[in-house]
Amino acid sequence: MVSVGKNMTERTGEHLRALAAIVVYNEGEKLRRTLQTIPERRSYDVLIVDDASTDGIGKVLAEFPYPHISHERNGGVGRAIKTAIAYALAHDYDILAIAAGNGKMQLEETDSLLAPIRAEGVDYVQGSRYLSGGRYENLPLFRRITIPIFTKLVWFLTGYKGTDATCGFRAYRLDLVRRPEVNVEQDWLDKYELEFYLHYYATKLGLNIKEVPISMIYPPSMKNYSKIKAITGWWSMLRPWVYLKLGLRR
Repeated sequence: MVSVGKNMTERTGEHLRALAAIVVYNEGEKLRRTLQTIPERRSYDVLIVDDASTDGIGKVLAEFPYPHISHERNGGVGRAIKTAIAYALAHDYDILAIAAGNGKMQLEETDSLLAPIRAEGVDYVQGSRYLSGGRYENLPLFRRITIPIFTKLVWFLTGYKGTDATCGFRAYRLDLVRRPEVNVEQDWLDKYELEFYLHYYATKLGLNIKEVPISMIYPPSMKNYSKIKAITGWWSMLRPWVYLKLGLRR
């Protein structure tokens, strides 16, 4: 259960406490390589949320000094993010950054996501591989075609003209989930929906949103680069905007 009743300490600027949550499911060696890239000097704490992996991931987690939470059953990336949100609220963090543990996101760039929130008063930061300074190595052809289409659909549904709506490397003030309009506890948000549900409300509520350039590095083989299914996975990402825009959900 995500509790949003506790009031956070009044902090501003560089004093805002940040947590980077790494969500993972059956990534094994990819997770090890990902965790090895976390800088020793950083402005945030780290939490790993394991969504009931079955690949012996415990051996990898034991090699690193970061707290972790393991689900008893696989629920989906949205459920893992709910766990991270609950942990962040319970431990009095102000900002939550989300990253995947599959090696595509470069965790040394996490401070770049956090900087606009601390220095500019931004509420929600979206990583973008397409901005100047960003990069996307070995991006598969299917993604090259579908990401721009998906992003334009998001423009149409929300009016926010971002450049990379599907990038899961994000950070936001946890005040977002405290808003009375936002209910992250809904069961239909357990898969990919939750990330895009929060993005929708960030736009609808008029929050200060900014994109920053990030890197997405896909494996050279372009195989096993994602767990997103071709049709159901993409619909899982799109339907929050459709449902909320039509008033079918809240």
